[in-house]
Amino acid sequence: MIQRQRYLNKLIDKKENGMVKVITGIRRCGKSYLLFEIYRKYLNSIGVDDSHIIALALDDDENIRYRNPLELGKYIRSLLVDKDGMYYVFLDEIQKVADIPNPYLPDSGETVGFVDVLLGLMKIKNVDLYVTGSNSKMLSSDILTEFRGRGDEVRVNPLCYQEFYYAYGDDKRHAWRDYFTYGGMPLILRQKTPQDKSKYLHDLFDKIYLDDIMARHKIGHDKTVLDDLLDLMASAVGSLTNPIRIANTFSSVKGLSVTNDTVGRYLDYFIDAFMLYRAKRYDVKGRKQIGSPMKYYYSDVGLRNARLNFRQQEENHIMENILYNELRVREFDIDVGVVEATARTDEGKQKRVQYEVDFVANRGSKRYYIQSAFAIPDEEKRKQEIRPFMKIQDSFKKIVVVREDIEPWHDENGILYVGIEQFLLDESAMDL
Repeated sequence: MIQRQRYLNKLIDKKENGMVKVITGIRRCGKSYLLFEIYRKYLNSIGVDDSHIIALALDDDENIRYRNPLELGKYIRSLLVDKDGMYYVFLDEIQKVADIPNPYLPDSGETVGFVDVLLGLMKIKNVDLYVTGSNSKMLSSDILTEFRGRGDEVRVNPLCYQEFYYAYGDDKRHAWRDYFTYGGMPLILRQKTPQDKSKYLHDLFDKIYLDDIMARHKIGHDKTVLDDLLDLMASAVGSLTNPIRIANTFSSVKGLSVTNDTVGRYLDYFIDAFMLYRAKRYDVKGRKQIGSPMKYYYSDVGLRNARLNFRQQEENHIMENILYNELRVREFDIDVGVVEATARTDEGKQKRVQYEVDFVANRGSKRYYIQSAFAIPDEEKRKQEIRPFMKIQDSFKKIVVVREDIEPWHDENGILYVGIEQFLLDESAMDL
């Protein structure tokens, strides 16, 4: 069993809180496994009998009847025979429940759907309700609003490196290589050969993700633009860009006429489906966010690499993507830092320059400035990497993460240098 302790703890903390727990995340990241296997096992361990756990996988053809919201509500209520005992209701792939006309108001145009069912079940005092789904509208803040403040989201990500590492097996020597190549989708650990892993990741795009987006957003034409856009974003990981630049690339490289509005809309679709993340820029000295351009990262580097057929395996860009994802898993708000300063030209004139901090990570009152440096072969390279840090006047922690397995150390400016695997495997490494 892959341990997803971070998410299990969230479910335990939210247990019986009177709200519907909405488990969100990219398809195939392990939402159903978390609920039906890990959380169910936990409930059993504290004395909850299986008769008090009502679990329905609505994508199973045996449960097709319960895609009718009225049948679903009636069925669940029929199982609540113990009026004094708490029932834990798990509904997987809730978006499979259809909207149907209200049979009691046939001429009103009113429909009944899964939201009505969930709101009704939430009013039953001995029901603790959990749902997962794969429809981006269901997973967005819109649907949580429909729960009238009674929805509580638990965001699940693909395996972070720590989860992947401990599930990898006894021989950890190749764990990093496999992770930065094939990523952390849980079922990648079951694939035996590189060909199997590649096929699995390609199939996620070809048979699930793109079809989902096209159906969800009623994109009737072929998926060429979606495919090409995903490829472009895979190549541009860690680079500043915006829809206008991308539209121009379509025109110059692909020979396709695509408006920047279309590009922006499609990028939003990918973000809604948890395939991509968007990082805005932050003016460190001015203490404000800056608009376009921005950076985009894949939610799983294996998916990114599969888009490029495992070419362009620049470990420095992949490492930056992995670091960004790790900070998201640790629930930081992350921006790309911009530090403006004055520098002198070769002619001795002053000019304004902008230095970039890879990540400005905020959580509560804590802030970290982080550079993904990959390698620091000499003193000149080290000074180049920390130059943005030296222009920042505050006292928040500053960290340089390198690929090499090093003994963590601090320089004379208090800047921490730490290896990527230690950073990923040990959260306390941020505070050494």
